[in-house]
Parts: sequence; C-alpha cells; structure tokens
Amino acid sequence: DHDDHDDHDDHEHEHEHEHEHEHEHEHDTHGVPQIKLRSERFDVRGELADPMIGIDQLRFRAAYTDYQHQEIEGGEIGTTFSNQGYEARVELEHQPIGDWRGVIGVQHQQHDFSAIGAEAFLPKTDTKNTSLFLLEHYQWQDWHFELGARQEWQQITPDNGQVRSSLSGTSLSAAALWEFLPDYSAVLTASRSQRLPHAQELYADGVHLATNTLEVGNPNLKAETSHNVELGLRRTAGDVTFNGNVFYNRVDDYIYANTRDRFEELRLIEYTQADAEFIGVEAEASYRFSPVWSATVFGDYVRGKLTDGENLPRIPAARFGTRLNSTWQQWSGELELYRVDQQDKLASFESVTSAYDMLNATLRYQGRSTGSASYSVFVRGTNLLNEEAYNHTSFLTNVVPLMGRNVSVGLQVKF
Repeated sequence: DHDDHDDHDDHEHEHEHEHEHEHEHEHDTHGVPQIKLRSERFDVRGELADPMIGIDQLRFRAAYTDYQHQEIEGGEIGTTFSNQGYEARVELEHQPIGDWRGVIGVQHQQHDFSAIGAEAFLPKTDTKNTSLFLLEHYQWQDWHFELGARQEWQQITPDNGQVRSSLSGTSLSAAALWEFLPDYSAVLTASRSQRLPHAQELYADGVHLATNTLEVGNPNLKAETSHNVELGLRRTAGDVTFNGNVFYNRVDDYIYANTRDRFEELRLIEYTQADAEFIGVEAEASYRFSPVWSATVFGDYVRGKLTDGENLPRIPAARFGTRLNSTWQQWSGELELYRVDQQDKLASFESVTSAYDMLNATLRYQGRSTGSASYSVFVRGTNLLNEEAYNHTSFLTNVVPLMGRNVSVGLQVKF
C-alpha cells in the first residue's frame, strides 16, 4: 500500500544519508579526511478519539530536522552540507462505511538543502511536497481486500537560475489476501505507482568526491511510472512458518544514474530516464525446534534491465543464507551466515563483483529496572570471517570494501 508508510521521506533524505554512510570509512587518523556531523530532530505526535461525527480517531505527527556535516581535510573545512526542514501528517480514521474501514490523510513537507565549498556539486534547493492519501480495508469471510490511492504534488526550486521542477504523481494499489487454511494465506497485489525525481537527480552538476563521480542532473526529468504485480504465500503460526514472494515491475521512464564514461575510478554519471523491468523473488522459512531454539533459511534475487535488454547498473547479486536463534529467560542470541553471489550481469563501465560469505553473531541480555523502564546489553560481531567483500550496489564497487571483522558492545535503555 502507499500510505501506511511514506516512500517520499526516503527520497527527501537520500542525499544526506548517502553522505553519512559513504564516509563511514573516514576517520581522523593518519591525516585522512574526517567528517564533523550534527543532526537534530524534534518530533511531536498525538491522537484524539472521536473528534467529530463520522471519525473514530484523529492522528497527527510533526517533525523538524536540522542536519549538517562538514568534510574536513588538512584541518580545514572543504565542504559543508546542510538540510533543514519540517514535515507534518494528519490521518483521519473514519467510522465503518458498510464493511469498509479506512484512513484518509494529508502530508506536507519542506526541506532546504545546500552544499557550500569544494564539493558543492548541487545548488541550494527548496523542496516542497504535499500529498493526499486514502487506504481502505474490507473483510469478507476468508478474504481481505485493500485499496489505496495517493495524489502527490512536488515543487523543487534551485537558487542558480535553472528551471523550477513542478510535478505531480498518482499512485493506486489493490490487494487481495485469501486465508485458505488457518494461519495460511495467499496474497495478490497489483499497483500503479509514480515516483517524482529528487533534487540531486534534477540539478547535480559537479564532482561528488564521496562516490568518485562527476554527476550531471537533468532538470527535465518527469515522473517515473511503475506497474507492479506481486504474489505471496505465507504461514504465520506454528513450529514451521514461511513467507515467500515473487514480483514483476514494469517501469516507464525509470530514473537511474547512467555511467557515460570512466577514467580510472572516476565515473561520469548522468541521471537518465528509460523504460525498465524488474523481476525477483524473496523467501524465508523458519522452524522452531523447541521453546529455546529456532532456525531460518532465507534468500532473495532480483534481475533488473532496460527493456532493450541492457543491464541496469548497481543491481544487487543473489543472496541466500541461514540464521540460528536462541532465547532463554532474559538471554537471546543469533548466529547468521549468508552468501552473496558474484554479480556478473553488468552495465556499461561496471566490473564483476566477487562472491563473499558473511558471518555475524549477536548476544543480548534483556533486563528490567524500576517501573516500566527496561534495558538491554548486547555484543555484536560482524564479518567475523574478515572477508574482503564489496557491495555491487555502491558507486565505490571494487574500490572501498565493506567493513572487515568488527565487534561492538552497546547498552539500550527504554523508559
């Protein structure tokens, strides 16, 4: 569905998160660049029961974000990235209309992004986005039906004189779930969704050192339109549980970073639109041996290509693995081993990414202090095999590896 979660939030913050994660390997040691990061977020949420005739519940939330990071090299600030903005959302849960139950709502967000300094490959932009959405549910015997709709308006204004982007998008979805046996269900989902381009895709123009790219945006990009169908089968209770899905997406005017040229590790990328299609499968099955022990096997695979047969860039390789979980009194643990296959279905200027095995382990103690407060202490190890592994979805494929063997200890308190 389109409205229990808001995909647009991910696109709005994509640039700031991209920088935050891509520089995780940079530390203030041996004179290499460092990152000075500050992120503040204030949230308010509330609910009101029976606010008016015909409405069972009103829910609202609002947030203000102030994000900034500075890239420092040689003791001097090279580039300062900042993103400030707010968002607000109101949902009205209406009283049943016949056997239909649902939510109607509105969301608005506005963000100002700026990059000042050596890596200012994007002009200062003001992004405004407003959307209306509707989600309805209907239960009939062993069948559950769901309908969703979303209308979105977006305006992005750069401060460098380039043309303003004013676009709208319409998304619709329908799903049917059939519980053909107790705890067994089959789900069929069909949707038509539109995604609007974000500021980086529209207005990038310069060297992006974090990804070793020279980026060129396209202010004439329009909405991409995806037609999707997904079929799932699941069992939700018992010693054996599973969940599997197959999907097919046909995307008109798909927006992607197309590599036009490459010199050593520097790529020239241009944000481009073309028709594309994706087909994939994901599955997970678990077996509980006892109240203490359970095991899971899982895997996923996606194939993405343009409709002319050319491979799309940065498509993840197939993955499959297993997890062993244990819970005893206040202790819990997990041991996970999975393999990521070699990715050799390559777009232009891409290189083969080798297969690797990833072993992770977690041990946690869950305690309770006075009142309703609780705490947990954990130790987690990742990449315990110390594999030299590369992520094919990154622009830095075969340049910057994933983190090697790593152990972290943490304390979490809830009150």
